[in-house]
Amino acid sequence: MPTVSEHAGQAALSICEALLLAMKERGLLPDHEIVGVLRDAAATHENAVGTELEMERHRAVAEMINSIIAGGNSVRGP
Repeated sequence: MPTVSEHAGQAALSICEALLLAMKERGLLPDHEIVGVLRDAAATHENAVGTELEMERHRAVAEMINSIIAGGNSVRGP
């Protein structure tokens, strides 16, 4: 069963994606800057410190962001 935290994470991801798409559509951010934002977010999690459990969670988040970049999701679409 999903937790409140998981719901919050999904909501945050959806909101951020919508904001990035809106910025792209309005010409406020070009594709390379959107990818830069995503890379910065991934790097933050790749460089995070903490307990082993916290590090595992940060690595998982970084992997997810990097797969979004590599997969060319809707944020990087035409």
